[in-house]
Amino acid sequence: MIRDKKISVVIPCYNEEDGVRHVVEGMPKCVDEIVVVDNNSTDRTAEVARSLGARVVFEKTAGYGAAYKAGLPAATGDIIATLDGDGSYPSDAIQPLVEQLLDRKLDFISGCRFPLKNPKAMPFTNQVGNTVLTLAMFVLFGKPVRDSQSGMWIFRREILKDLRLTSDGMPLSEEIKIEALMKKLKFEEVHIEYLERIGDVKLRKWKDGWENLVFLARKRFGGVK
Repeated sequence: MIRDKKISVVIPCYNEEDGVRHVVEGMPKCVDEIVVVDNNSTDRTAEVARSLGARVVFEKTAGYGAAYKAGLPAATGDIIATLDGDGSYPSDAIQPLVEQLLDRKLDFISGCRFPLKNPKAMPFTNQVGNTVLTLAMFVLFGKPVRDSQSGMWIFRREILKDLRLTSDGMPLSEEIKIEALMKKLKFEEVHIEYLERIGDVKLRKWKDGWENLVFLARKRFGGVK
């Protein structure tokens, strides 16, 4: 707990047996609950997570967004933090980010990975794609952010009821920020370190990038149901 606030961490996983072990074992003591979403893994992701004390939620619908739409409502903490199961986001940043959320009376903090402390942690093509999507989000919604695709968020669980999250795929990472900004929640970006991932890359660069871009246009012009 931090200042009497229960802290939950939600981690979406698809075949992250090695990564989720590293992430859960490295969780700071302030975390009270770890929810791992097993998104149809064919390895020992769920078994490893459960053996380390995490609560495992299964989600049959494939996709990053589908995993989060199952995992976020399952969290019971006052404050929810998110991490990827590949070890690329810094779990040791959870406590200072939660303290900043409380000190500044914020509703939502999104970790910003740029500028990268370790350029090797993100391929150059991914950096370009992120820049294009972040610019597109600004053009379409008029909301300036520096890292629209970041997957590390810290927010008050009570705001979930106000967020309309529709994407089952990678666009959920931009959608949750759009929702927080459009609902005029107290939102800030805070710089975080981005680390080299553990295990195989799951991102489908061009397909996911195009899907994200199309989703932004559909959400802006009413095509998202």
